[in-house]
Amino acid sequence: MLRLTLMALIATAIVAITGCSKAPGLGGKASIKGKLTGRFYSDPQLTLFAGFSALGDENVYIIYGNDQTFYSDDISTSYDGSFEFNYLRPGNYVVFMYENCYPCAAQQHEKLFEVEITEKNQVVDLGEITLNKKQ
Repeated sequence: MLRLTLMALIATAIVAITGCSKAPGLGGKASIKGKLTGRFYSDPQLTLFAGFSALGDENVYIIYGNDQTFYSDDISTSYDGSFEFNYLRPGNYVVFMYENCYPCAAQQHEKLFEVEITEKNQVVDLGEITLNKKQ
């Protein structure tokens, strides 16, 4: 009987320990933030520089973990180009956005940032990110 009780206790402890580890994603207190600025060009070949400006209403995407092929969530930047993904748990993330590209086949490509959150309340600031954009 003591042996059976001990085995049940060990099994419960294993389930409790492995059940508490949570995958990257929503449900935490950490965040990832940044600000997008556009380097604008007036021609499709991106050679005629037209100026810099904040990128408001630009989509920014996040992948929870680093083994997925489709984004987990997205947000739009504020009028000043700022963005912030809140309520994240510790883990690995990929944040990306698209910029214009010449001579890329699709005329755009993604700009990726791999981020690791190691603490519950951590704020990761990607800083100012400049994207090439056609006017």
